Amino acid sequence: MSNTAAKKLNVRKIAVIGIMSALSSVLMMLSFPVGLPNVSMDFSEVPALFTSFMYGPVPGVFVVLIKNLVNLTLSKTMGVGELSNFLIGCSFVFTAGLIYSRKKTKKSVMVGIFSGAGVMAVVSVFTNYFIVFPAFLAMFSGKGMTMDKIVAMYTKIFPFVNSLMDAILIVHMPFTLIKGLICAFIVMLTYKRLSPLIRGKEG
Repeated sequence: MSNTAAKKLNVRKIAVIGIMSALSSVLMMLSFPVGLPNVSMDFSEVPALFTSFMYGPVPGVFVVLIKNLVNLTLSKTMGVGELSNFLIGCSFVFTAGLIYSRKKTKKSVMVGIFSGAGVMAVVSVFTNYFIVFPAFLAMFSGKGMTMDKIVAMYTKIFPFVNSLMDAILIVHMPFTLIKGLICAFIVMLTYKRLSPLIRGKEG
């Protein structure tokens, strides 16, 4: 590849990462509640997934980073939600991109995104238990918030929830998995049209 061609590719790569980051940021801003405590839905991982397939897992992680930095300026959680989103988003995007980079086939796209969704769900258990809920408890302890009150919010909807870990395993982990699977299906539905771009046949 000539130096000119390499420079054009690098410029295109930077431009695509920028566009995907902007799109991902907007999709994160458009998150919406789903009627469960401390849970909202968004599809901001989809552009990051495509970036990860196009240029590798690290550029995909950059998209996740940039969208969270952008949304940090609008944060209602003092950055805790964005940190959690970054960690679980990276686990999803990096896993999917790494699997695809080893063998670039349609099958590896499917294996990558579904594996990534599973990894993201597992990682969410740790981020929620060790980062999100302790941080929220610290932020609102002055307003009378306690762990018992947090658990009680879940118990009202799910009577069998008796602890924070119950809430995470019964509510947050399955929801995170569902969110990942929805993103996976969006990628699958749009893969055929975008596969030339994903495979690097960018004309």
